[in-house]
Amino acid sequence: MLLHEIFSPEFILVDLESSDKEEVFEELVDRFCQVIKSNARDDILEALKEREVKMSTGIQRGIAIPHGKTHAVDKVYGMLGISRKGIDYEALDGNPVYLLFMIVGPPTDSEKHLHVLQGLAELLTNPQFFLDIAAQKDVQSVYGVLKKYEDTLITLN
Repeated sequence: MLLHEIFSPEFILVDLESSDKEEVFEELVDRFCQVIKSNARDDILEALKEREVKMSTGIQRGIAIPHGKTHAVDKVYGMLGISRKGIDYEALDGNPVYLLFMIVGPPTDSEKHLHVLQGLAELLTNPQFFLDIAAQKDVQSVYGVLKKYEDTLITLN
């Protein structure tokens, strides 16, 4: 499963308005439910919050990867959000978060869930990826950068 398939254009938000973690979860999940035409908002929010209680998914360098598992979805999905002003996320390094990769999937599909997390981890080891994504102003440009970097990884592997 390729990242550009999970984070396709309809699952990308380039101007998040939220200022804290709870708000951004709601903003991402609301858009997600709108795209997949789901009324499982509360279940998805609960899955994200349950995971977040264990340890912050705000990793470092302005990046967060909120993720959770719920029976409310039938496969692994992703939402990519970009904040221009930064989000008070309680990240591990204490810095605001600007780039969020939300992942939700069913408990029965842990392998794909982990595969997506692994792919993101590989991309995010390159600091230029963050800078290039954050510099984009529209959904198609963000998607193009994601695909370009992913293609580079696939070529190297």
